[in-house]
Amino acid sequence: MKSTTRFKQLVLAPEILVLPVAPDALCARIARQVGFKALVSSGYSHSAHLLGKPDVNLLTVTEMAEASGRIAEASGLPVMADGDTGHGNVVNVMRTVRLHEKAGAAALFLEDQVSPKRCGHMSGKRIIPTEDMVAKLKAALDARQDPDFMIMARTDAIAVEGFEAALERTHRFIEAGADMIFVEAPENLEQMRRIAAEVPAPTLANMIPGGKTPMLTAAELQDMGFAMVAHATACTYAIAKTVRQLLGHLLKEGTVAGMEDSLMEFEEFNRLVGLEEIRDLERHYYQGIEEKD
Repeated sequence: MKSTTRFKQLVLAPEILVLPVAPDALCARIARQVGFKALVSSGYSHSAHLLGKPDVNLLTVTEMAEASGRIAEASGLPVMADGDTGHGNVVNVMRTVRLHEKAGAAALFLEDQVSPKRCGHMSGKRIIPTEDMVAKLKAALDARQDPDFMIMARTDAIAVEGFEAALERTHRFIEAGADMIFVEAPENLEQMRRIAAEVPAPTLANMIPGGKTPMLTAAELQDMGFAMVAHATACTYAIAKTVRQLLGHLLKEGTVAGMEDSLMEFEEFNRLVGLEEIRDLERHYYQGIEEKD
């Protein structure tokens, strides 16, 4: 089954779809091994992992598409890619869709911020007129080659124009053909309930520790009516905290001894990255090869 079709089925299934953001191919592989069914590719995490910078629209469309493609290839899972603002006007949006689709993404979300954009939980956001976003969505839908390649419309209007305006935008986006809706950074439970109840399309909730939105479990969000929940920063924050602790210990003690609980062992890591699969291929194509340590 195509990854686009698999993703669509997961979104439309009765059970909420839990979507961790995989910041890189290694995290994507781990996500598959522990049992996740789909992933998200995010500009927030890619900016941090590729550039060591914040999510302020520094990555190019080709860098973003390559990143989502690596995550899809490493995991074998459907990946919803981050199209940011579409990287320009309607023509740029069409190229953004085609590049991500060609790279192997199963879906894409586009947002209504002014470029250069900011992380949805940062202050100082600005948004484009509703009509401009509608035009971008129509261009995105026309650009996709696979009809199962779902397009999610994201609005950041709550922080700029208020909650009611954000809801109104979602209805315009659905009228334009958007398959899914993401209202970023609702500020309380009542707003979350209304999004899930009043938006006539599959909706996504975004859980960010320390962000503006209340942190709820997948079960609680499913009871509200959300179809998806993304954990946009969890892997990146866990990596940053663990590596900082490890390197601080190494600098102070001159050894990583004492940090074993934070480290995988050599053989365990080799299994994680699929070394034995590579060895099987070598044995198949180079029969009789002498294996060296």
